[in-house]
Amino acid sequence: MIDKRTVGVNFDEQGVAQICLWAPTAREVSLRLANSKADLLLEKTSFGYWDLTSLRLKPGDTYHFVLDGKALPDPASLSQPEGVHGPSQAINLHNFAWEDSKWKNPPQDDYIIYELHTGTFTPEGNFAGIEAKLDYLIELGITAIEIMPVAQFPGDRNWGYDGVFPFAVQNSYGGSKALMHLVNACHQKNLAVILDVVYNHIGPDGNYLGEYGPYFTQKYKTPWGNAINFDDAGCDAVRRYFIENVLMWFRDFHIDALRMDAVHALKDFSPKHILQEIKEETDKLMALTGKAHYLLIEFDLNDHRFIDPIKKCGYGADAQWIDEFHHALRVTAGGEQDGYYSDFKSIADLAKSYRDAYVYDGVYSSHRDKVFGNKASGNPGNQFIVFSQNHDQVGNRMLGERSSQLFSFEMQKLMAAAVMVSPYLPLLFMGEEWSAQSPFQFFVSHTDPELAEVVRKGRKEEFASFHNKGEAPDPQAKETFERSKLQWDKINNVMLNYYKTLIALRKSLPALSNLNRANLSVSCNQEQQTLILQRWHQDQKVCCLMNFSERELPIHLPEKEDWKVVLNSADAKWVGINSSTQNMQPQSIIIYTN
Repeated sequence: MIDKRTVGVNFDEQGVAQICLWAPTAREVSLRLANSKADLLLEKTSFGYWDLTSLRLKPGDTYHFVLDGKALPDPASLSQPEGVHGPSQAINLHNFAWEDSKWKNPPQDDYIIYELHTGTFTPEGNFAGIEAKLDYLIELGITAIEIMPVAQFPGDRNWGYDGVFPFAVQNSYGGSKALMHLVNACHQKNLAVILDVVYNHIGPDGNYLGEYGPYFTQKYKTPWGNAINFDDAGCDAVRRYFIENVLMWFRDFHIDALRMDAVHALKDFSPKHILQEIKEETDKLMALTGKAHYLLIEFDLNDHRFIDPIKKCGYGADAQWIDEFHHALRVTAGGEQDGYYSDFKSIADLAKSYRDAYVYDGVYSSHRDKVFGNKASGNPGNQFIVFSQNHDQVGNRMLGERSSQLFSFEMQKLMAAAVMVSPYLPLLFMGEEWSAQSPFQFFVSHTDPELAEVVRKGRKEEFASFHNKGEAPDPQAKETFERSKLQWDKINNVMLNYYKTLIALRKSLPALSNLNRANLSVSCNQEQQTLILQRWHQDQKVCCLMNFSERELPIHLPEKEDWKVVLNSADAKWVGINSSTQNMQPQSIIIYTN
């Protein structure tokens, strides 16, 4: 399992198909080639697995498995050329000519992440379109791209979280070979690749896993229905299935890191949590190949156990998204305070997140009506990923408005800098670096008309109280998808150059690029809405003055240093108002170094 994929259809070095299927309750299993009159019978082995070695199945052939007379696509399919309800296609993963043997995944501290959605990032809406923009991303200063999920989903329009074939690369994006080509190109240009994966649920349209075995359990409910079966009867094969998926992306696609979606929804009370087992198997792969890989998680329980090393009784994830930094920043910037934002009251929460990562770390949360979280004082800064916006925080709004549509130009600059000067890993959402005006809305292209209508009605009901803002866009409409595409002919070059300068500063100043959380002090003035962040490394010190208010305020710098300005967001070159040396302009940041 470590050195090669063992589930589904695979080919050995001689081109012989090795077939392994888990179907514990089936009485008879066969493989049916397209346009073939005779099925190939599989032999039942142990623990519900069926095996076959065959010369008849070739790369490029399409096929179904037949369980007790019922034809179904392969649950571990590598390609679905005709969509989620069509036949599977055999793929030889070892036929690609990789040219990245000298590539080394950079240290986690060096990650400057750019989250993108393949379908809306470029007019082409595919992997080749991303590849054409790599030089742009390098010039921006990005070191790692994070690609939203690419597992095969219904139709050709989806965020990716409705994927139903975890091993198959979306056909409308270009499929497996096009993804390999993109990763290869990224590595040749010194860009790491993070892939977003979903192990907490399977989408509803084209989900055939339950036909094969107990991939789901009724023990737990999730927002998407029955949970993936990680600890109920039959779970061993399910755990193997998802671990094999992790290893495939790393080993066969040369992916550098995985961003694992909403791991708090992985329901597992096994003695060894599935995340820990994934980490252990990843470590074995790294020992075998000498390549570094990272596991990054989306996680909202504020429990450092998930990112603690296994030797410290943790689950071993390398880093996690910190939504609380985002929430505190948005509220400080003047954003809304309803829903989950209601827990965030003032600039003091932002100061706390700079200092402690988690805002709620064992204190009472009124939104949850309970004491929430624990302290992450022992976790280094490179274990936290922060942002001023991401696909969720934009797309889960009714109209999918970006920060550019909600905050002033000056505030956007301040928010961007607030992320870049943090002692954490920064993440940008595609287009924010040039203040893109196009929304990023929720879109799907379900093949089941009834399901499409359920989603459409659900979206309207979710935002019924926002009727004064108009109708929620139809998720199924192609126009919603097209509206969400970046408009590359409308780049704001002032903002783009500002982001380039910010990223270059973060890279060049050791006090910013070294993520030692202990070398930090932060204070705030709630009445004036100002915050002073100081960071240092060896002899270098950086002082960041942030003014979130709408007033011009006098500058008060810490004493004992000969401070020099290295960036002022209010400078005229950033279309600001040149502030005097005595005052800070509203909604601005000044970065000093000694």
